[in-house]
Amino acid sequence: MKIFGIGMNYIQHNKELDGALYKPEKPVIFTKADSALLKDHKPFFIPDWSAQVDYETELVVRISRLGKSIPARFAHRYYDAVTVGIDFTARDVQREARQKGLPWDLCKGFDGSAVIGDWVAKEKLLDVQALHFHLDINGRTVQEGRTSDMLYKIDELIAYISQFFTLKTGDLLYTGTPAGVGPVHIDDHLEGWLEERKVLEFNCK
Repeated sequence: MKIFGIGMNYIQHNKELDGALYKPEKPVIFTKADSALLKDHKPFFIPDWSAQVDYETELVVRISRLGKSIPARFAHRYYDAVTVGIDFTARDVQREARQKGLPWDLCKGFDGSAVIGDWVAKEKLLDVQALHFHLDINGRTVQEGRTSDMLYKIDELIAYISQFFTLKTGDLLYTGTPAGVGPVHIDDHLEGWLEERKVLEFNCK
């Protein structure tokens, strides 16, 4: 199983990250180790080697077929379900990596950094590019997004990634975070919502 992440896929998040509204010339792709996956509502243990671990709430797509060099017009055939996930980011480590031009493996791919919610079959949704999702922490909404605001749409991302990687059943695609990211703390209770469905719930320790 491969876990793909997309960086800078919502323009307002790019502004909060870099102070400017912009669209990357190409999708920004990174990967997470399989040990990053955190499922079944298990707690997230904040690592002691980072001074700031931020939540990044995202729509996650589950790949359902083997595919390579997939045309964008056929990409919708290659995933069968979506959910809400958290791409946890060690922000202090990421800042240093970006300043020095280093890879993002440590700040993005550490154990437990890819939290995944309960899957919703694509057939139950009218349009995956018109979904609202949000994150509540301790009962308060802290981040909201709409998939219609993605700079690179899901089918475009699948087509692009599949040029470089063979996609396999069970691979996951974290499609990017909207504006509103922030740090988590011990004893925080997180709940992720896809439209009116609560699909994600866990505690930080």
